Amino acid sequence: MIVFRYLTREILATMAAVAGVLLLVIMGSRFIRYFGDAAQGDIPANILGTLMLFHLPGFMELVLPLSFFLGILLAFGQLYLNSEITVLVACGISPNRLLRVTLWPAVLVAILVAVCSLWLTPSGARHNEMVLEEQKSRLDFSVLQPGRFQEFGSGRTAYTESLDDDRSRMENVFISERQSRSNDTPETVVTRAEGGYQTVDEDTGSRFLVLTDGERYSVEPGNRVAERLQFDTYAVRLSRASERVDLDAAELTSTPQLIERGDNEAWANLQWRISMPLMVPILTLLALPLSRVNPRQGRFAKLMPAIFLHISYLSLLLAAQDAISRGSLAPSIGMWPIHLGYLLLGIWMTRRDQRRGSRT
Repeated sequence: MIVFRYLTREILATMAAVAGVLLLVIMGSRFIRYFGDAAQGDIPANILGTLMLFHLPGFMELVLPLSFFLGILLAFGQLYLNSEITVLVACGISPNRLLRVTLWPAVLVAILVAVCSLWLTPSGARHNEMVLEEQKSRLDFSVLQPGRFQEFGSGRTAYTESLDDDRSRMENVFISERQSRSNDTPETVVTRAEGGYQTVDEDTGSRFLVLTDGERYSVEPGNRVAERLQFDTYAVRLSRASERVDLDAAELTSTPQLIERGDNEAWANLQWRISMPLMVPILTLLALPLSRVNPRQGRFAKLMPAIFLHISYLSLLLAAQDAISRGSLAPSIGMWPIHLGYLLLGIWMTRRDQRRGSRT
Protein backbone atom coordinates (compact mmCIF):
# COMPACT_ATOMS: atom_id res chain seq x y z
CA MET A 1 0.00 0.00 0.00
CA ILE A 2 2.87 2.39 0.79
CA VAL A 3 4.48 1.64 -2.57
CA PHE A 4 1.14 2.14 -4.32
CA ARG A 5 0.64 5.57 -2.73
CA TYR A 6 4.21 6.59 -3.44
CA LEU A 7 4.16 5.64 -7.12
CA THR A 8 0.68 7.08 -7.63
CA ARG A 9 1.71 10.36 -6.01
CA GLU A 10 4.82 10.61 -8.18
CA ILE A 11 2.89 9.92 -11.39
CA LEU A 12 -0.04 12.24 -10.64
CA ALA A 13 2.20 15.05 -9.39
CA THR A 14 4.29 14.93 -12.55
CA MET A 15 1.15 14.67 -14.69
CA ALA A 16 -0.35 17.71 -12.96
CA ALA A 17 2.79 19.76 -13.62
CA VAL A 18 2.88 18.78 -17.30
CA ALA A 19 -0.87 19.34 -17.71
CA GLY A 20 -0.60 22.76 -16.10
CA VAL A 21 2.08 23.87 -18.53
CA LEU A 22 0.24 22.50 -21.58
CA LEU A 23 -3.07 24.03 -20.50
CA LEU A 24 -1.38 27.37 -19.90
CA VAL A 25 0.05 27.35 -23.42
CA ILE A 26 -3.14 26.19 -25.16
CA MET A 27 -5.54 28.35 -23.18
CA GLY A 28 -3.22 31.33 -23.48
CA SER A 29 -3.23 30.97 -27.25
CA ARG A 30 -7.02 30.74 -27.38
CA PHE A 31 -7.41 33.65 -24.94
CA ILE A 32 -5.17 35.85 -27.09
CA ARG A 33 -7.34 35.07 -30.11
CA TYR A 34 -10.54 35.90 -28.24
CA PHE A 35 -8.94 39.02 -26.76
CA GLY A 36 -8.05 40.17 -30.28
CA ASP A 37 -11.66 39.64 -31.34
CA ALA A 38 -12.84 41.63 -28.33
CA ALA A 39 -10.39 44.43 -29.10
CA GLN A 40 -11.76 44.62 -32.66
CA GLY A 41 -15.30 44.77 -31.31
CA ASP A 42 -16.36 41.35 -32.61
CA ILE A 43 -17.29 40.03 -29.16
CA PRO A 44 -17.81 41.81 -25.81
CA ALA A 45 -14.96 41.52 -23.32
CA ASN A 46 -17.28 40.48 -20.48
CA ILE A 47 -17.91 37.02 -21.99
CA LEU A 48 -14.22 36.06 -22.34
CA GLY A 49 -14.15 34.28 -18.99
CA THR A 50 -17.26 32.27 -19.83
CA LEU A 51 -15.92 31.23 -23.22
CA MET A 52 -12.60 30.07 -21.73
CA LEU A 53 -14.32 28.18 -18.91
CA PHE A 54 -16.50 26.18 -21.29
CA HIS A 55 -13.51 25.51 -23.56
CA LEU A 56 -11.62 23.94 -20.65
CA PRO A 57 -13.11 20.39 -20.95
CA GLY A 58 -12.13 20.26 -24.63
CA PHE A 59 -8.57 21.24 -23.74
CA MET A 60 -8.40 18.70 -20.90
CA GLU A 61 -9.70 15.96 -23.19
CA LEU A 62 -6.59 16.34 -25.34
CA VAL A 63 -4.08 17.35 -22.67
CA LEU A 64 -4.75 14.72 -19.98
CA PRO A 65 -3.80 11.59 -22.01
CA LEU A 66 -0.56 13.23 -23.14
CA SER A 67 0.15 14.58 -19.66
CA PHE A 68 -0.38 11.17 -18.06
CA PHE A 69 1.82 9.56 -20.71
CA LEU A 70 4.62 12.06 -20.08
CA GLY A 71 4.00 11.87 -16.32
CA ILE A 72 4.78 8.13 -16.33
CA LEU A 73 7.86 8.67 -18.49
CA LEU A 74 9.29 11.43 -16.29
CA ALA A 75 8.29 9.95 -12.92
CA PHE A 76 9.55 6.43 -13.62
CA GLY A 77 12.57 7.83 -15.45
CA GLN A 78 13.55 9.68 -12.28
CA LEU A 79 12.97 6.52 -10.23
CA TYR A 80 15.24 4.59 -12.57
CA LEU A 81 17.92 7.28 -12.29
CA ASN A 82 17.74 7.13 -8.48
CA SER A 83 17.82 3.29 -8.62
CA GLU A 84 14.53 3.20 -6.72
CA ILE A 85 12.97 0.82 -9.23
CA THR A 86 15.97 -1.49 -8.81
CA VAL A 87 15.44 -1.46 -5.05
CA LEU A 88 11.71 -2.15 -5.42
CA VAL A 89 12.39 -5.10 -7.73
CA ALA A 90 15.02 -6.40 -5.32
CA CYS A 91 12.44 -6.20 -2.52
CA GLY A 92 10.14 -8.55 -4.43
CA ILE A 93 7.93 -6.12 -6.35
CA SER A 94 7.65 -7.62 -9.82
CA PRO A 95 7.34 -5.60 -13.05
CA ASN A 96 3.78 -6.95 -13.40
CA ARG A 97 2.89 -5.46 -10.04
CA LEU A 98 4.39 -2.15 -11.07
CA LEU A 99 2.16 -2.29 -14.15
CA ARG A 100 -0.93 -3.03 -12.04
CA VAL A 101 -0.07 -0.18 -9.68
CA THR A 102 0.28 2.19 -12.63
CA LEU A 103 -3.00 1.08 -14.18
CA TRP A 104 -5.02 2.30 -11.17
CA PRO A 105 -4.27 6.01 -11.72
CA ALA A 106 -4.65 5.29 -15.44
CA VAL A 107 -8.24 4.18 -14.81
CA LEU A 108 -8.88 7.35 -12.78
CA VAL A 109 -7.51 9.56 -15.56
CA ALA A 110 -9.45 7.60 -18.20
CA ILE A 111 -12.70 8.18 -16.30
CA LEU A 112 -11.96 11.90 -16.09
CA VAL A 113 -11.18 12.04 -19.83
CA ALA A 114 -14.37 10.08 -20.57
CA VAL A 115 -16.46 12.59 -18.62
CA CYS A 116 -14.89 15.40 -20.62
CA SER A 117 -15.09 13.79 -24.06
CA LEU A 118 -18.53 12.17 -23.77
CA TRP A 119 -20.34 14.91 -21.88
CA LEU A 120 -18.57 18.14 -20.92
CA THR A 121 -16.75 18.92 -24.19
CA PRO A 122 -19.80 18.79 -26.54
CA SER A 123 -21.91 20.57 -23.95
CA GLY A 124 -19.32 23.32 -23.51
CA ALA A 125 -18.77 23.69 -27.26
CA ARG A 126 -22.51 24.01 -27.84
CA HIS A 127 -22.81 26.56 -25.05
CA ASN A 128 -20.02 28.70 -26.54
CA GLU A 129 -21.53 28.58 -30.02
CA MET A 130 -24.90 29.61 -28.60
CA VAL A 131 -23.27 32.49 -26.71
CA LEU A 132 -21.48 33.69 -29.84
CA GLU A 133 -24.63 33.28 -31.92
CA GLU A 134 -26.60 35.23 -29.33
CA GLN A 135 -24.08 38.04 -29.58
CA LYS A 136 -24.52 38.03 -33.36
CA SER A 137 -28.29 38.02 -32.99
CA ARG A 138 -28.00 41.14 -30.84
CA LEU A 139 -26.14 42.79 -33.70
CA ASP A 140 -23.22 43.16 -31.32
CA PHE A 141 -24.84 46.19 -29.71
CA SER A 142 -22.99 45.09 -26.59
CA VAL A 143 -19.64 45.82 -28.24
CA LEU A 144 -20.65 49.20 -29.64
CA GLN A 145 -19.52 52.17 -27.61
CA PRO A 146 -21.56 55.34 -27.95
CA GLY A 147 -19.63 58.24 -29.45
CA ARG A 148 -17.12 56.05 -31.34
CA PHE A 149 -16.79 54.93 -34.96
CA GLN A 150 -16.51 51.12 -35.04
CA GLU A 151 -16.50 48.29 -37.52
CA PHE A 152 -19.99 46.91 -37.74
CA GLY A 153 -19.83 43.68 -39.78
CA SER A 154 -19.45 43.20 -43.56
CA GLY A 155 -17.19 46.24 -43.95
CA ARG A 156 -19.61 48.68 -42.36
CA THR A 157 -18.54 51.49 -40.07
CA ALA A 158 -21.13 52.57 -37.54
CA TYR A 159 -21.54 55.42 -35.11
CA THR A 160 -24.26 55.84 -32.52
CA GLU A 161 -24.72 58.73 -30.17
CA SER A 162 -26.33 56.65 -27.43
CA LEU A 163 -27.86 53.28 -26.56
CA ASP A 164 -30.88 52.66 -24.39
CA ASP A 165 -30.61 50.85 -21.04
CA ASP A 166 -30.94 47.31 -22.42
CA ARG A 167 -28.65 48.19 -25.39
CA SER A 168 -31.23 47.03 -27.90
CA ARG A 169 -31.87 50.39 -29.61
CA MET A 170 -29.49 52.97 -31.04
CA GLU A 171 -30.13 56.70 -31.18
CA ASN A 172 -28.73 59.10 -33.83
CA VAL A 173 -27.16 56.45 -36.03
CA PHE A 174 -24.56 56.91 -38.77
CA ILE A 175 -23.51 54.00 -41.02
CA SER A 176 -20.99 54.06 -43.87
CA GLU A 177 -20.45 51.10 -46.20
CA ARG A 178 -19.02 50.31 -49.62
CA GLN A 179 -21.16 48.52 -52.20
CA SER A 180 -20.92 47.53 -55.84
CA ARG A 181 -23.41 48.38 -58.53
CA SER A 182 -24.57 45.90 -61.15
CA ASN A 183 -21.69 47.04 -63.43
CA ASP A 184 -19.17 46.34 -60.59
CA THR A 185 -18.64 50.07 -60.04
CA PRO A 186 -17.92 50.72 -56.34
CA GLU A 187 -19.93 53.30 -54.47
CA THR A 188 -20.04 54.63 -50.95
CA VAL A 189 -23.37 54.51 -49.15
CA VAL A 190 -23.91 56.73 -46.12
CA THR A 191 -26.99 56.33 -43.98
CA ARG A 192 -28.11 58.60 -41.16
CA ALA A 193 -31.14 57.86 -39.00
CA GLU A 194 -32.75 59.03 -35.79
CA GLY A 195 -32.87 55.49 -34.39
CA GLY A 196 -32.25 51.84 -35.14
CA TYR A 197 -33.10 48.38 -33.85
CA GLN A 198 -32.68 44.80 -34.96
CA THR A 199 -35.26 42.27 -36.10
CA VAL A 200 -35.20 38.71 -37.41
CA ASP A 201 -37.41 37.52 -40.26
CA GLU A 202 -39.24 34.48 -38.91
CA ASP A 203 -39.75 33.02 -42.40
CA THR A 204 -36.17 33.26 -43.71
CA GLY A 205 -34.17 33.60 -40.49
CA SER A 206 -32.30 36.61 -41.93
CA ARG A 207 -31.34 39.46 -39.59
CA PHE A 208 -32.11 43.08 -40.43
CA LEU A 209 -31.16 46.41 -38.92
CA VAL A 210 -34.25 48.61 -39.09
CA LEU A 211 -33.50 52.34 -39.26
CA THR A 212 -36.14 54.99 -38.66
CA ASP A 213 -36.53 58.60 -39.76
CA GLY A 214 -33.39 59.12 -41.76
CA GLU A 215 -31.66 59.71 -45.09
CA ARG A 216 -29.49 57.53 -47.30
CA TYR A 217 -26.85 58.87 -49.73
CA SER A 218 -25.15 56.87 -52.50
CA VAL A 219 -21.98 58.43 -53.93
CA GLU A 220 -19.87 57.03 -56.77
CA PRO A 221 -16.18 58.12 -56.68
CA GLY A 222 -15.45 60.60 -59.48
CA ASN A 223 -19.13 61.34 -60.04
CA ARG A 224 -20.51 64.66 -58.81
CA VAL A 225 -24.04 63.26 -58.77
CA ALA A 226 -25.29 61.64 -55.57
CA GLU A 227 -28.50 59.74 -54.91
CA ARG A 228 -30.52 60.75 -51.87
CA LEU A 229 -33.24 58.67 -50.30
CA GLN A 230 -35.36 59.93 -47.45
CA PHE A 231 -37.21 57.29 -45.44
CA ASP A 232 -39.40 56.72 -42.45
CA THR A 233 -38.30 53.09 -42.11
CA TYR A 234 -35.39 51.38 -43.88
CA ALA A 235 -34.14 47.80 -43.32
CA VAL A 236 -30.53 46.77 -43.89
CA ARG A 237 -29.88 43.03 -44.15
CA LEU A 238 -27.05 42.01 -41.84
CA SER A 239 -26.89 38.23 -42.36
CA ARG A 240 -28.73 35.45 -44.12
CA ALA A 241 -30.02 32.32 -42.43
CA SER A 242 -27.35 30.26 -44.19
CA GLU A 243 -24.67 32.31 -42.41
CA ARG A 244 -25.87 31.26 -38.99
CA VAL A 245 -24.01 28.64 -36.98
CA ASP A 246 -25.19 25.06 -37.45
CA LEU A 247 -26.00 23.98 -33.89
CA ASP A 248 -26.80 20.48 -35.18
CA ALA A 249 -23.15 19.82 -36.09
CA ALA A 250 -21.79 16.53 -34.76
CA GLU A 251 -19.19 18.13 -32.49
CA LEU A 252 -21.96 20.14 -30.78
CA THR A 253 -24.34 17.18 -30.40
CA SER A 254 -24.62 15.20 -27.18
CA THR A 255 -23.45 11.60 -27.14
CA PRO A 256 -26.94 10.01 -26.87
CA GLN A 257 -28.10 12.10 -29.83
CA LEU A 258 -25.07 10.98 -31.86
CA ILE A 259 -26.06 7.37 -31.26
CA GLU A 260 -29.61 8.12 -32.44
CA ARG A 261 -28.41 9.89 -35.60
CA GLY A 262 -26.27 7.04 -36.81
CA ASP A 263 -24.86 8.78 -39.91
CA ASN A 264 -21.18 8.73 -40.89
CA GLU A 265 -20.38 12.06 -39.28
CA ALA A 266 -22.06 11.00 -36.05
CA TRP A 267 -20.18 7.68 -35.96
CA ALA A 268 -16.88 9.44 -36.63
CA ASN A 269 -17.42 11.87 -33.77
CA LEU A 270 -18.70 9.15 -31.44
CA GLN A 271 -15.67 6.93 -32.03
CA TRP A 272 -13.38 9.90 -31.46
CA ARG A 273 -15.03 10.58 -28.09
CA ILE A 274 -14.62 6.95 -27.06
CA SER A 275 -11.03 6.89 -28.30
CA MET A 276 -9.87 9.62 -25.93
CA PRO A 277 -10.33 7.65 -22.66
CA LEU A 278 -9.34 4.42 -24.43
CA MET A 279 -5.95 5.96 -25.24
CA VAL A 280 -5.01 6.29 -21.57
CA PRO A 281 -4.48 2.60 -20.62
CA ILE A 282 -2.88 1.89 -24.01
CA LEU A 283 -0.45 4.79 -23.53
CA THR A 284 0.31 3.39 -20.07
CA LEU A 285 1.49 0.13 -21.63
CA LEU A 286 3.67 2.12 -24.02
CA ALA A 287 5.05 4.46 -21.36
CA LEU A 288 6.31 1.88 -18.88
CA PRO A 289 8.96 0.28 -21.14
CA LEU A 290 9.91 3.67 -22.56
CA SER A 291 10.54 5.01 -19.04
CA ARG A 292 13.43 2.58 -18.47
CA VAL A 293 16.57 4.67 -18.95
CA ASN A 294 20.25 4.25 -18.33
CA PRO A 295 21.49 6.58 -15.57
CA ARG A 296 24.15 7.85 -17.95
CA GLN A 297 21.49 8.83 -20.53
CA GLY A 298 19.27 10.96 -18.30
CA ARG A 299 15.51 10.90 -17.75
CA PHE A 300 14.78 12.74 -21.02
CA ALA A 301 16.59 10.25 -23.27
CA LYS A 302 13.41 8.65 -24.60
CA LEU A 303 11.16 11.68 -24.32
CA MET A 304 11.28 12.67 -28.01
CA PRO A 305 10.61 9.12 -29.34
CA ALA A 306 7.71 8.87 -26.90
CA ILE A 307 6.22 12.19 -28.08
CA PHE A 308 6.52 11.11 -31.72
CA LEU A 309 4.79 7.84 -30.81
CA HIS A 310 1.91 9.76 -29.22
CA ILE A 311 1.68 12.13 -32.20
CA SER A 312 1.50 9.19 -34.63
CA TYR A 313 -1.25 7.59 -32.52
CA LEU A 314 -3.30 10.79 -32.40
CA SER A 315 -2.71 11.57 -36.09
CA LEU A 316 -3.94 8.16 -37.18
CA LEU A 317 -7.09 8.63 -35.09
CA LEU A 318 -7.73 12.03 -36.69
CA ALA A 319 -7.21 10.56 -40.17
CA ALA A 320 -9.63 7.72 -39.38
CA GLN A 321 -12.20 10.19 -38.06
CA ASP A 322 -12.02 12.18 -41.29
CA ALA A 323 -12.25 9.00 -43.38
CA ILE A 324 -15.33 7.79 -41.48
CA SER A 325 -17.10 11.15 -41.80
CA ARG A 326 -16.42 11.18 -45.56
CA GLY A 327 -17.68 7.61 -45.93
CA SER A 328 -14.37 6.20 -47.22
CA LEU A 329 -13.94 4.04 -44.09
CA ALA A 330 -16.69 1.82 -42.74
CA PRO A 331 -17.81 2.77 -39.18
CA SER A 332 -17.74 -0.94 -38.25
CA ILE A 333 -13.98 -0.89 -38.86
CA GLY A 334 -13.39 2.69 -37.79
CA MET A 335 -10.63 3.46 -35.30
CA TRP A 336 -10.53 0.05 -33.61
CA PRO A 337 -7.63 -1.39 -35.69
CA ILE A 338 -5.52 1.62 -34.65
CA HIS A 339 -6.19 1.00 -30.96
CA LEU A 340 -5.56 -2.71 -31.41
CA GLY A 341 -2.27 -2.06 -33.20
CA TYR A 342 -0.94 0.24 -30.46
CA LEU A 343 -2.25 -2.11 -27.75
CA LEU A 344 -0.32 -5.02 -29.28
CA LEU A 345 2.74 -2.77 -29.59
CA GLY A 346 2.44 -1.84 -25.91
CA ILE A 347 2.08 -5.48 -24.85
CA TRP A 348 5.11 -6.48 -26.94
CA MET A 349 7.24 -3.64 -25.57
CA THR A 350 6.18 -4.45 -22.00
CA ARG A 351 6.99 -8.17 -22.38
CA ARG A 352 10.34 -7.36 -23.96
CA ASP A 353 11.17 -4.93 -21.18
CA GLN A 354 10.26 -7.50 -18.53
CA ARG A 355 12.49 -10.13 -20.17
CA ARG A 356 15.38 -7.68 -20.28
CA GLY A 357 14.78 -6.79 -16.64
CA SER A 358 14.75 -10.44 -15.59
CA ARG A 359 18.13 -11.00 -17.32
CA THR A 360 19.69 -8.01 -15.60
